[in-house]
Amino acid sequence: MAETDAALRTLAHNVRAARTRAGLSLDELGRRAKVSKGALVALEKAQGNPNFATLVRLADTLGISVSSLMEGPAEGRVRVVSADAVMPLWAGEKGSEARLMLTTSGPAPVEVWRWRLEPGEEYPSHPHQSGVVETVSVTAGQMVLVVDGTEHAVEAGQTATFDGDAPHTYRGSGTATCHLIMTVHIPPGPVSAA
Repeated sequence: MAETDAALRTLAHNVRAARTRAGLSLDELGRRAKVSKGALVALEKAQGNPNFATLVRLADTLGISVSSLMEGPAEGRVRVVSADAVMPLWAGEKGSEARLMLTTSGPAPVEVWRWRLEPGEEYPSHPHQSGVVETVSVTAGQMVLVVDGTEHAVEAGQTATFDGDAPHTYRGSGTATCHLIMTVHIPPGPVSAA
C-alpha cells in the first residue's frame, strides 16, 4: 500500500509539473485530454486510481511519455530495469499484459514496452497525437496489428512500424503466446489547441 501511495504522489507531482510547464489550466488540460476536471483535481491531489487510457491521453496532450508521468527523479547515467520490477499498466482477462519498461530522456523521448498477448486477446488503442510513431518487434509467437481498420500479420522475427495517430489494435494470434517489444517515439512539445 505504501508503494501505491508513493506512486500516486509521484504521478500527482509529475502531472501538475507538466501541466504548469505547458501553461495549461485544469480546465484546458481536461478539455484537450478528454478527462474531467474532477478527475484531474483528484489526480493532482494523489487521490483516485487513473486507468491506463487516461494516462495515455494526458501524456499525449502534454507531449510527454506515460513513464515520465510515473517516474521519480533520475538515479544516474545508466538505468537497468527488470521486467519483474515493473507493474503491468494493462492486463487482459486471458493473461495478456503490457509493461512500460522505461522512457529515454531528451526532447523526443522513446517509450520501451514489453507486451505479452495471449491468442485471441486484444488491446484497442485510441489514436495518439500527430507525430507519434510506434514500432512492434515480435520476439515469439505471432500477432495481428490492426491500423486504421487494416489487419497486418506480424510473426516472430518481424518488426512493423506505423504512425500512431490512427486507431490501432494489438491482437494475439496463432496458438502460442506472443511476446513483443514496442517502442513509442514521441515528438517534442505539448499538443497545440485543437
